[in-house]
Formats: sequence, structure tokens, C-alpha cells
Amino acid sequence: MVNRVILIGNLGRDPEVRRLENGAVVAKFSVATNENYRDKAGEWQTQTEWHDVVVWRNLADRADKQLQKGSQVYLEGKLTHRTWQDQDGNNRKTTEVVASYFRALTRRDEVDGGHTDSYPMATDDMPHSMTKVSTATTGNSGNDPGPQAPVQEADDDLPF
Repeated sequence: MVNRVILIGNLGRDPEVRRLENGAVVAKFSVATNENYRDKAGEWQTQTEWHDVVVWRNLADRADKQLQKGSQVYLEGKLTHRTWQDQDGNNRKTTEVVASYFRALTRRDEVDGGHTDSYPMATDDMPHSMTKVSTATTGNSGNDPGPQAPVQEADDDLPF
């Protein structure tokens, strides 16, 4: 089973950062993604989806320093659902993306205009999923099958 979300979008608001009693840091922000399509009349339409994103610990500190409303971001994480009660005692359900990696595609000082560098740089932290990739070998076959697809090595046991 896989629960993986990859988004590229723009922040709808500055990250809201909180420090919990146990010292953990959490940041929440919203990301807008757009999908463009032609309607039945042939006119281009844009559908915007809003995603609530949560980041923890060091990522929350980075989000506070690097992200602001309007900046473009690439992020990876997982989809989560949680239930809670509002002030009136009504049950509520929230769907969030808990990000395990993000990369600001717009530098904070360039959000309002100017040229932006949107390519990953050597100093960026790569997501955990991309750091343990190796090439598969073919065994004792005498034929050269050509390049092999990368195989991802898991750090922990899978449930199947």
C-alpha cells in the first residue's frame, strides 16, 4: 500500500507556526494547485484545488524562514485524515497533507517579482525516498537486456 502525495503549487497564506509544550514545532499553510482544461464550448477553464499542509520540527522552522504567501513550493508527503470537535461540540473531519519534504521554488525575497531559480540545488535536502536508489542487476544471463529501472531499497519492513 502506498500513501504518497506530490504537489507543486503556490502558498495561499504565510505559514502559521506554533511551538508545542513538548518543544515540537509545527507549521500549517495552504497550497493551491491549478488544473487547466477545455470545457464543452472549447474555452479554457482553470480549476483551483486548495490543500492544507502540515510540516513538523525542522521542516516547520524552514517553512517559517523560506515560505510566504504567493511563493511556489514543491512538496512530498502523505495524506492524513483526522476528526476533532469544534467549540460547539460538533464533530469535524479534516484532510491534510503531512509533508516530509519541501523545496521552495521561489526565493522568499523574489515572491513579488524578478527572476526565480526553480531548479534543485546541490545544497537542497533530498527527500528520503530519493536517497536510497540503486540499479538492479540481471543475474547470470548472458544477454545484455539494456538499462534497468531503479530499485528503491526500503529501510523498514513492508506489511506484505
